[in-house]
Amino acid sequence: MILALLGVVATLALTACASQTAELPAGFTRLSEVAPDIVQEIRYNGEHNFMGRPVTGYNAPQCWLTTEAAQALAEVQAAVKTNGYSLKVYDCYRPQRAVNDFVEWAKDPGDDVTRGEFYPRLAKDQLFPLGLIAAKSGHSRGSTVDVTLVPLGSTASPQWAVGDPIVDCAAPVGERFADTSIDMGTGFDCFDPLAATASPDITAEQRANRQLLVSIMEAAGFVNLPEEWWHYTLANEPFPKTFFDPAIQ
Repeated sequence: MILALLGVVATLALTACASQTAELPAGFTRLSEVAPDIVQEIRYNGEHNFMGRPVTGYNAPQCWLTTEAAQALAEVQAAVKTNGYSLKVYDCYRPQRAVNDFVEWAKDPGDDVTRGEFYPRLAKDQLFPLGLIAAKSGHSRGSTVDVTLVPLGSTASPQWAVGDPIVDCAAPVGERFADTSIDMGTGFDCFDPLAATASPDITAEQRANRQLLVSIMEAAGFVNLPEEWWHYTLANEPFPKTFFDPAIQ
């Protein structure tokens, strides 16, 4: 029995070691090594995402970024901490195999277990034509990040699994999923017009929160995607035409 337990411990130790020593693409770094106090809530490593399952290529809940993007994000973190906030990342580098997984998922109309939260007003077959899911993603170039602001000292959101209650991502903050983010008007990955950064239909507080995020990210060299308040790309990204595929380990 003792030998068996020792074997389990050794296996776990080796697994943890392998995870920490997984080879990143050249020019990439783990965000935890540059800004360890940024909260990481990598949604595609678990079930709480629009697919309702872990996404191919997300073998560990880690944020990988190009070194330039990680360093710029560390600058943002230092700035927001002076105002009582911390950054929280939902997604960073995304392997091309994960993007391919999105595309294949979009082709199956019957696989819609999380529609009630992430795209309640859209038919699934609209996601690809509307550009909400695409065959290529800036995330795969390593300098794009999905990010929000949380009160300083916050952690990741509560765990969610398929079968738990589903609430519209555009519902009021007290009704939708209990994210630790300050109120940005919608949840993360909300396929809804309300998620557009400059939506005229959000409250004054939500608008101010979004504008705060925009201003501090732009000051560090990031550009927002107008359709998604959480989506930012480093303007001077080092690999503007390269889409990487190594799995996150």
